[in-house]
This record gives sequence, C-alpha cells and structure tokens, in this order.
Amino acid sequence: MFASETDTKEMLKAILSSIDEGIHVVDSRGVTIYFNKIAAEHDGLKSEEVIGKPLLKVFPSLSEQTSTMLKVIETGKPIYNQHQTYRNINGKLIDTVNTTIPIIVNEKVLGAVEIAKDYSRIKQLSNKLIDLQTKIDRRQTKAAAINDDQAFYCFHDILTDDEKNETTFKESKKEWQKTSSPLFVYGETGTGKELLVQSIHHASPRKNRPFISQNCAAIPETLLESTLFGTTKGSFTGSENREGLFELAHGGTLFLDEIHTLPYDLQAKLLRVLEDGVIRRVGSNKSIKTDVRIIAATNEFPEFLLEKEVIRKDLYYRLNVVSLSLPPLRDRMGDLEQLITSFISFFNIEFNKKVVGTSREARKFLETYHWPGNIRELRHCIEAAMNIVEGDHIKVDDLPEEIIVHTNDQTQMKHLTISDDLNLKDAVAALEKELIHKKLMETDGNVNKAAKLLNVPRQTLQYKISKYNL
Repeated sequence: MFASETDTKEMLKAILSSIDEGIHVVDSRGVTIYFNKIAAEHDGLKSEEVIGKPLLKVFPSLSEQTSTMLKVIETGKPIYNQHQTYRNINGKLIDTVNTTIPIIVNEKVLGAVEIAKDYSRIKQLSNKLIDLQTKIDRRQTKAAAINDDQAFYCFHDILTDDEKNETTFKESKKEWQKTSSPLFVYGETGTGKELLVQSIHHASPRKNRPFISQNCAAIPETLLESTLFGTTKGSFTGSENREGLFELAHGGTLFLDEIHTLPYDLQAKLLRVLEDGVIRRVGSNKSIKTDVRIIAATNEFPEFLLEKEVIRKDLYYRLNVVSLSLPPLRDRMGDLEQLITSFISFFNIEFNKKVVGTSREARKFLETYHWPGNIRELRHCIEAAMNIVEGDHIKVDDLPEEIIVHTNDQTQMKHLTISDDLNLKDAVAALEKELIHKKLMETDGNVNKAAKLLNVPRQTLQYKISKYNL
C-alpha cells in the first residue's frame, strides 16, 4: 500500500521538524512556505507568524541587498557557511552559521532554503570554560599552538564572480594539480596567493601530507640555506641536527613566497633540488632524497625580475612549468560587494556587532579607491571601520582617512581635468598629475616601473610625485 500525497507531505514535515537546525524556505517571490520550530526559536517567533508572509515584511531589518535568501534567488548561486550574529525579538544574542541554497527545477529558480546551525550555546560554554580556566590558572594566558604544516583553505573559501579569477580557478582545478610539477604564481601583494596555493594543495593527492609555507623575504640571507636544507651538528658554532623545510614538507607541498629574494647562489642550489629531488644539510656529506612539490610566488612582474637579473632564468623556467596570475582588486571590482559582506559578517562575530552593510556614500568611496594593498587592505579597512562604527551601517566617517582623502583627490582631479576655466598652465599640470597617478596605480606604486612607462628619468618622476603630493 502506497502513502497518499497528504501522508507524504506530513512525513516530510515530520522529518524536517526533527532536524536540530533551523530551516527556512521561501518561494521565488520571497514568501515563506516553510519555517521549522528551531528557526522560530532562533528568531523568537512562531511559525504561523512567518509562513505565508513576505520575508522583508516579517524581518524589516533586512533588505533586498542584505538578505542572503533573496540574493540566492536572484543569482541562482548558493552561499555557504555565512556567519551571522544578531539579537532576536526577545533580545537574546544568537550566533549561527547559515548555508543558503537555491531550489532549482528544470533550470528555473523556484525559491531558496536556508539552513542555520546555532552556535550560541557552544560559544557560551566556550566562554565559561575560558573564564573558569582563568580563575584556576592566574598565570599569563598563552596562545594555543597550531601546526604549521596544514592547509586551511579550499576553493570554496575563495569569493569571486570575476571572469579573470574564474579562469584562474578553472585552470587551478585541471588535471595538472594531481601531478608534482612545479607551479609559479604571480600576484600583487594582498591578492590572495597563499589562499589559492593552499586550495590547490588541499585539492591535490598530497592534501593529507604537510603543507609548508615560507616567505623568503622574511628570513635573513645568512639563515636561508639552513632553513631550507637543515643543519648537521658541528657544522658551525651552536648548530644541531635539524630538519630543513624540504624534509619537513616531504610528501607534501612547499610554498616559497617572494622567491626572487633568494640570493643568486642559493637559487642555483634550489634548481639542483628541483632537478633531482636530492638535498644535503649544511655541513653534511650525506644526501637525502625528498619528494616535495614546489610552488613559488612573486609579487612583481616575472619579466621585470628577469630583465633586472633578480631571478635566475634557468630557475624561473624550471619553476614556470605551470603558471597562474591573480588579478589585483582594482581589476575585479565586481567582487567588492561580496568581499565587503563577507568581512562584515566575520567581524560581526569577532566584535559582537550587528552591522548589515555600508551606506551608499561609503560604498562610493570604497568603489573609487584604487586598493594598492588589494584584498588584504580591504579587509583591514573593514576591520578598522567595524571598530568605530555605531549603528547597523558603516558610514563615510567610519572609513580610514586615506580612503576618504584619495576619493576626494580623485573627484577634484576629474573636476580640474574637465573644467573650462583652467588656464593652459593649470590644465597641463592637472593632466600631468592625473597621468602620473594612473601609471603609479598600474605599477602598484613602483617608481622605477612608472618612470619607464612614462619615459622620464626616475629622479624627474620622484620630483613630480613630491610636487603633486601623490
């Protein structure tokens, strides 16, 4: 005997009601069609107060821009693990992690379902445990140690709708990620090179093996060789038998950031390791066979580094078996909104705030700024604003001063450029300032590169930068 349609619906409701996570379903118009008991408890409401009513009417603090469910209906793309901290109608502080998925039938979006996991109780217990530990142990609190050989990021942690980035990530997911071939990554400072590299490692067969990351510029030249290859006891005063990064990364991935800062002689040794996989500790006459995938990165144009002979050509061509390039934030401004939303959500949890977005005026300032520090600078900008914001929107006055000053300068520059009231001298100066500013943005503030593009001596450009206060 088969169950009737009514029985099937009742069974489905019973199943959904038994799940200990909040479930909220809306149709394509944003009208709630299902709202389980857990979701009702989160919001301090009753299911009947929500079902059959438009989302924005029941939750007036939301808008079409801030509602994840409406955004998913509009884009047809899921939003995973979105942190949310808010006070419900009864004043209770709620911490949830939400996943919102479009309901698609025959390639048509019919609605969206949001699943909310409540972490409020866990957070309360964690805070109580910390308070208890503090009372028991009056000593200075120590930070918890973490393993340095882990990759924490995956491809789903990368937020982008930009075509250039999508192309890069599609290339990253191709079959070569399953090989041990070296990889060379170029991207300006703050574009997310390590996030991409960790994602590649995490998607490779080496994902359960070590991931070691080292910024070559962060170590003095005298210590680089011993750091990479290890030491033997007695090889120099105070030396011990110690593994280097190649041994620590055996079987996994070694990420060398700012590879161009390695001394030339050490680049030659690295090339030999890439050729045969054999290393020798400093002071030792024994060879060690290692199995390590090398991923190198630089924040400067590879062609410029080769031209200046900062990096060996033979090493570059050996590392550049597969190459990827990350675009700067100024070339992917379509991602700005979701990056800002993600950072606000993160710092809402960190700072126990309920900010839902930015004001229109503040957003214009953020969209006009050229972001020389890229995503890292954007994150710091939002963090700075979240420290002082009052209310539920970040306003212009909450933004760092350099963002406001730059935007005002840009507005003034555009005004001067198009003004008919300028005499020839002022018009030429305005155009010169604008052109120099543009080339400095293109080269991430590198005066040598900008001077080359402008075909002027570096000293001349330096004088004009000072003259125009750029």
